[in-house]
Amino acid sequence: MTEIEQLLASVSAEARNSRPWGWPSLPEPVDAATLARAESSLGFAVPPLLAALYLRIGDGGFGPEYGLLPLLDSPPSGEPAVVAQYLAHRESGRKDPDWPWPEGVLPISHWGCGMYACVDCRIPDATVLLFEPNADEADHAWYVDAPTLTSWLHTWLDGTGWYEEFNDGPDLEPWGDFRIRTGAARAS
Repeated sequence: MTEIEQLLASVSAEARNSRPWGWPSLPEPVDAATLARAESSLGFAVPPLLAALYLRIGDGGFGPEYGLLPLLDSPPSGEPAVVAQYLAHRESGRKDPDWPWPEGVLPISHWGCGMYACVDCRIPDATVLLFEPNADEADHAWYVDAPTLTSWLHTWLDGTGWYEEFNDGPDLEPWGDFRIRTGAARAS
């Protein structure tokens, strides 16, 4: 069994045995047609590991804290799905150029207080970013949560994430590519 297959098996077991807040049960996985519709709406492909989570484990409802958001269809709780969140953030960034949303960065999990775990779909290993909009400006709202989606999932499975009770909260490095990825020029 490959490392990714082992990881998917571990995530699947944890997903079947835990319920994040607000999820009464684990949703069924999406089918390939739903993934294709989501990618068409986004205009880019989701990383293979993220696609496998949705295709093989469930349409959200598992993962740290509130769990992964559904991919394309909103759950009964009314929380917008990944595609709707992404498109809304991109549109909001167009309306407010001081708070641009980087292209290809998908909000996959809601932390509360407007914060999201996001996956950078332009990076092959899918860097996981923390978007913390309670900062004074957009430059200070983006942090690297994990260098890869694989490591982010291992942190959740191991119970060692910054969001765990024994930790004092995030002590993460700022995401240095924010300005480059949003096309915003730094003021001199």
